Amino acid sequence: MSTIVANSLFEQLASTFQELESTNEPSSLKEIRKGAFAQFEQQGFPTVKNEDWKYTNIHSLVNKTYLLNEDVDVSDLDFSQADIPGLDAHRIVLINGQYVLAFSSLEDEVGVTVKPIEEAVSEQAFQKHFAQHADKTGSAVVALNTALHTSGLYLAVGKNKIVSKPIQIVHVATGSSDFFAQTRNLYVIEANAEVEIIESFITLENSAKNLQNKVTEIVLDENAKVQHYYLQLASEVGHYINHTEVYQAKYSLYNNYNCNFPGVSFVRNDINVRLDAENVESHLYGINLLADKQLVDNHTIVDHMKPHCESYEWYKNIPQDESTAVFNGKIFVREDAQKTNAFQQNNNMLIGDKSTVNTKPQLEIFADDVKCSHGCTMGQFDEEALFYLRARGIGEESARTLLVHAFAFDVTSRFSNEVVREYVENLVSKGLERK
Repeated sequence: MSTIVANSLFEQLASTFQELESTNEPSSLKEIRKGAFAQFEQQGFPTVKNEDWKYTNIHSLVNKTYLLNEDVDVSDLDFSQADIPGLDAHRIVLINGQYVLAFSSLEDEVGVTVKPIEEAVSEQAFQKHFAQHADKTGSAVVALNTALHTSGLYLAVGKNKIVSKPIQIVHVATGSSDFFAQTRNLYVIEANAEVEIIESFITLENSAKNLQNKVTEIVLDENAKVQHYYLQLASEVGHYINHTEVYQAKYSLYNNYNCNFPGVSFVRNDINVRLDAENVESHLYGINLLADKQLVDNHTIVDHMKPHCESYEWYKNIPQDESTAVFNGKIFVREDAQKTNAFQQNNNMLIGDKSTVNTKPQLEIFADDVKCSHGCTMGQFDEEALFYLRARGIGEESARTLLVHAFAFDVTSRFSNEVVREYVENLVSKGLERK
């Protein structure tokens, strides 16, 4: 079904919600949608008056008309932009959030369940976890997604299952008219299971401007392990608001590698990790190479709720030209979370006189027997190092690329997948040499 926004986006969303109420969904899901939309109506879209959005103005994105729920011809589409040389992986393709089985493959991977989110309502894990984690943050854009999502992915990895190779999820944006897509994902990793998920975001040629509101809830049961990559490769017509909520049980491990590159105009990533059991470990890494007038805003929360847990976070921003990078990292250590070990670091290298970084590392500690640290650095190219390299016959462009690679290496060296690490480092080189 295609719906044109008639007067304002807010009014059209309200009209679309009324249409969804007449569907055949279970009453429990309708109640969840109803409560979420009431919350969104009360809050509205966030503005710069909201502390968490003070550097990120979305007024121009939500004050225009879009096509909602656009029908797309999926024949003869080229997804090669998402190819990672040398990567042997299962592939799942979502086109504007819609799971397309014809382009997806999970060759005989017993113990892995993949369904469109709308077909997962009868799954026990869906009933237990859907809208039980991200929605407790009070986010208006999460509430909007909960109320109006019409597409997305349900992924469950069964107990004791170690997935044989990575699962690459390709998020494809395409459409001939400006469109607004809302995707809802739920990943449930059961006890002792292990999986590597690589999510690539691409835009097909000649696509119109688009706004993507994506919410992903990830649940790790006892001793589950997840390696999770975000590779943002969309074009300048793309605008993304992504919320990732991770809930971890005891002895689980979650690693997130968040990478954004030149192209996409606007990205807001909220990545929240809740360590709600003892002996939980999480690592968050970020590489953001920006150009032109891009804005990429990364907000993270690492919430230590129980004792004997460890978190490690390291984000590096490299804005070029007139681009803007925002980092706001919060670590909470609750009163019961004794013996916590938490580290957070944000380093920034500005390239160009008009590039901007807004950074705010934060710690809130309510326990007394902990080891916690956070820090931030801001700088430009080391001119002495640049002179040293040029004095040894290395051209200026190559020397700058080497220095940026050295700056990023601390983070990329932490990547668990060597193929993805080389791919990301190559994208960094291309992003620096694009002109």
